[in-house]
Amino acid sequence: MSIELTFLAVTLLIIGSAVCSGLNIGLMSLDLHELRRKRKLGDNKAKKAYTFRKNAHLSLASILLSNVAFNSTAAIVLGSKLNGFVAAALSTLLLVVFSELLPQAIFTRRALGFIAGLAPLLRIMIIVTYPISKPLQLILDRMFGPEGAKRLHTRHELGLIIDDHLDEPTSELDEDEVEIIRGALKLSEKQVVDIMTPIDDVFWLKNTVDIDDKMIDRIKEAGFSRIPIFNKALSNCYGVLLMKDLVDIDFDTKPLKNTEFKLHKTKIIGSRTALDTMFRHFIAARTHLMPVSQNSKIVGIVTIEDLIEEIIGHEIVDESDKTTLIAEDKPSPQPKSPQKLPPLN
Repeated sequence: MSIELTFLAVTLLIIGSAVCSGLNIGLMSLDLHELRRKRKLGDNKAKKAYTFRKNAHLSLASILLSNVAFNSTAAIVLGSKLNGFVAAALSTLLLVVFSELLPQAIFTRRALGFIAGLAPLLRIMIIVTYPISKPLQLILDRMFGPEGAKRLHTRHELGLIIDDHLDEPTSELDEDEVEIIRGALKLSEKQVVDIMTPIDDVFWLKNTVDIDDKMIDRIKEAGFSRIPIFNKALSNCYGVLLMKDLVDIDFDTKPLKNTEFKLHKTKIIGSRTALDTMFRHFIAARTHLMPVSQNSKIVGIVTIEDLIEEIIGHEIVDESDKTTLIAEDKPSPQPKSPQKLPPLN
């Protein structure tokens, strides 16, 4: 064989060995469960790679058998033209640099793309080596069994994964979506007592109160659309009074007795209730406001708005809040701080 043909043969054998080495490291670096998720989402590359990664022992045996065949043949071809020591040293150097180091460094950067692109070649390797690789697969499956169970991420790990999307230009999640997901992940770590409005800051009515025009003026001044009705001892909630139910009533001529209140049922929730269960409580109770109890006494209220604010990480300012803010921003010769309204007697 001429020097030119020897050089060409060795080059082709080293390329074949490099491809096998890259396929080996690339295939085993892919996570089987991540490939399964991507395949369900319609990722064509994941579909091609999933079959080989699922039968990892068969693919691994085929790749390694092919790799050893390329390496051995390259050493034999070089040995036919050079003396034993030179051939061994040169083949070792060429194989380490060009068949192991470089391809593994390259394939690990885009493992999925390389595995999907070279899927036909990998399939040929499996077919050619099948009489040997298949028995090896059966032995390895018998010895080690299937791949380990799916590894689930902890809540804190998921938070770190989500944080990675903030500074990544290729991420499909924008900053608001990341903030919402992070807020949702932290719900189970917090309790209702952390977000509730204390009873001292709550505008509420006693169950013995009658509503007349003066009382309506005070309710309007408070600016709330839902008003809880408690007993004097704050041990029981009779329901929630909605302002919209009072719109068509003429209180100048007909005050509303406490027994005529149209109250909407709600549910008292414990102060230690975790926030991740609160949505189910709101849905089951069909209400937007719940009293919070501690040691059999109502100590505050929590609304679905409080829960949403905790998830999105920002306060929701409604129309009445905006009006208050604008009024406070305007210069006034006699600034007036907002007053807390006591419970109505």
